[in-house]
Amino acid sequence: MEAIRRQRQPAAPTAFTAFVRFVLCGGGVGIASSFAVAALASWIPWVLANALITVVSTLLATELHARFTFGAGGRATWRQHGQSAGSAAAAYVVTCLAMFALPQLVEAPGAVLEQAVYLSASALAGVARFAVLRLVVFARNRSAAAVTACPAHAVVAHALAPADAAELCRAA
Repeated sequence: MEAIRRQRQPAAPTAFTAFVRFVLCGGGVGIASSFAVAALASWIPWVLANALITVVSTLLATELHARFTFGAGGRATWRQHGQSAGSAAAAYVVTCLAMFALPQLVEAPGAVLEQAVYLSASALAGVARFAVLRLVVFARNRSAAAVTACPAHAVVAHALAPADAAELCRAA
């Protein structure tokens, strides 16, 4: 049954393709979120609007990344949602630290420098977040990769060899 499931799962996209999809999905959700926060803030306090939109946009982006960006083959699990939220929180901390450090390093930073620092920190955090999502959160099953890495003749020879109960238990 596992072999059938692995055969149906689409091939993982290349790193470049996944990164382009990550930028498009994440950027699209980010732009939509900025408009949503502004609209919602006209009805409720901005802090609450930002918190609500952040939760919704993180859930949406995680689903998009599971289905489209990384080709995980279906909906994101709760574990993936939790890990994705953790990586988003870490990215938020990186941008906050960069903006906190700026006035410590430059006496009176202008708006252009502030934007440059914020966008640079955001880009750095985004690349790190992409790596975490690709290599940890949405990584393909490692045992499946080990099975496909076995030479075909070794699999066939093993399949033809008689198996006793102890060997079957060890294999499971």
